[in-house]
Amino acid sequence: MARPDRKNLRAALPGIVRILRRFSPQIQKQKFLLIVSFAALMAEIFLHLLEPWPLKFIFDYILLPGFRTKPFGIPFIDGLSPFALLTALTVGLVAIAALRATAAYFSVVGMSLAATNVLTEIRADLYSHLQRLSLSFHHKAKSGDLITRVTSDIDRMREVTVMAVMPLLAHSFTLVGMIAVMFWLHWELALIAIAVFPLFIFSTIRLTKRIRQVVRQQRQREGAMAATAAESIGAIKIVQALSLQDMLEDSFFSHNRQSLKDSAKAQRLAAGLERMVELLVGISVALVLWRGVQLVLVRSLTPGDLLVFVNYLRIAFKPMRQLAKYTGQIAKATASGERILDVLDTVPDIRDARGAKDAPPLQGYVQFENVSFAYEPKKGILRHFTFEVHPGQHVALVGPSGGGKSTLVSLLLRLYDPVEGRILVDGHDLRGYKLQSLRRQISVVLQDSILFATSVRDNIAYGSLGASDREIEQAARLANAHDFIMAMPEGYDTILGERGATLSGGQRQRIAIARAAVRQAPIVILDEPTTGLDKENEHAVNEALERLTKGRTTFLISHNLKPVVQADFILYIEGGQILEQGTHAELIRLGGRYAAMYALQSAIGEDSREDDAYVVSG
Repeated sequence: MARPDRKNLRAALPGIVRILRRFSPQIQKQKFLLIVSFAALMAEIFLHLLEPWPLKFIFDYILLPGFRTKPFGIPFIDGLSPFALLTALTVGLVAIAALRATAAYFSVVGMSLAATNVLTEIRADLYSHLQRLSLSFHHKAKSGDLITRVTSDIDRMREVTVMAVMPLLAHSFTLVGMIAVMFWLHWELALIAIAVFPLFIFSTIRLTKRIRQVVRQQRQREGAMAATAAESIGAIKIVQALSLQDMLEDSFFSHNRQSLKDSAKAQRLAAGLERMVELLVGISVALVLWRGVQLVLVRSLTPGDLLVFVNYLRIAFKPMRQLAKYTGQIAKATASGERILDVLDTVPDIRDARGAKDAPPLQGYVQFENVSFAYEPKKGILRHFTFEVHPGQHVALVGPSGGGKSTLVSLLLRLYDPVEGRILVDGHDLRGYKLQSLRRQISVVLQDSILFATSVRDNIAYGSLGASDREIEQAARLANAHDFIMAMPEGYDTILGERGATLSGGQRQRIAIARAAVRQAPIVILDEPTTGLDKENEHAVNEALERLTKGRTTFLISHNLKPVVQADFILYIEGGQILEQGTHAELIRLGGRYAAMYALQSAIGEDSREDDAYVVSG
């Protein structure tokens, strides 16, 4: 039942309370800056209240002295001639303006720095949190939308904090002070002046709610546009090869056009609110002048008092104009803040358990005990897996695509947790180890190994941060990568293209193997590491893999059974179950599915050799 109440509160207060509560630890760190800025703000407000008073005294004591009811009460000032008094009041007017400008400067600069520091820390926390969210979250989320939250959503909050929220805060305090002074000057006129406030508040709440709904939809559409752009640009080769440009452009155009409509609607609502405020200001000033002049004529009020009153009244409505002007921006910032909170409040499925310890140096003894797993309820991927791998053994995982082979090694990496059963390394449940300490002791080489747009040296060193140049070169030699690296323009300092696009597939794989080798982990996972390579590159990669896995517990996923033959034992996985297991010789004697797959690949291999011979002889 609490959820709807919180939702109603966020709708009424545009999410600001929730955002402030969530980010209060970051705000607390800027306490000194905020205190100094607030003190400067109070000084600015006090000086703002003083600004019209020199004009009052000029009217009442110099221009229209007949309305003066009593002297200043300060002998030095009461003894001044009108000209000297005029000079003093005009100098005072300049002094007040100068002091107010100084106070405003320190207030704005201090609060801007505080806001920037807070939001910079929030961005860092958001990025860090995204890195730790489970794969199940990232599989469902769109990368472009997440990038939008890390970049433009944070920027929008910063801009609005400095450009809208802070001026509104200053004007709101000023409004309270001016209303108090107006009641002190003349309570009847003060009541007339604020008579239009309830109408303004009602209209503002109604329109602000509508604006907030529109801009939240707009931010969602902008996230969808970013996701579409990121997907199409990231897969531009496939997009162009399949001629998908028109289809993707239509999708982007649809989101873009609807976002434009939402933006125009929000601006129309904000403009309507601003015009309404201007009308209310005119009505309020007219009413005050109508009654105020009557009071002046009967000498219940001085002309200077009326001047101060009208001046205060026009300034008092300034925060209302600001609120109308910046309502759309504040609503957008609130929507951005809530989008950030949605990510920060997402709890990772996979995280360190309470009491988890750093994993000691592992030996590589792996046990699966009745392990079952499903990405979604009632859609099992793995069912009742039970096997063990002794230190240094090589186990091959074979079978049709989609059977659960990659899922099995993902469980070993604790990218997911089993829904039933447990996985042990060296006799201890993986969940008892801290994630980072476990994953640092597992090396991975994938079919499509990702390289980063940095130097070759850094790409290899990512396998073991802090690795020395000597260790990096040794790993490259082990991976048969040293020679082609040295042939590059800058050697190990050559900057690679994004995702290693400037290298061939074989070169990318050998750098990935060097990255795995520099880690010197006791457990190695190889997921189709030679798929798509020509014979020359495949031979070089296989040599490197043989050196990498020597003496290490190794899990090899492969559809090519040629490298599987030498494995210590083989698991044939199909439909989420281990249907056969044993050595190559044992499974051939069994005459089951593995034997049939091996016979088929052998026959295809013989046919290929005959075709090659025919081509050569022909």
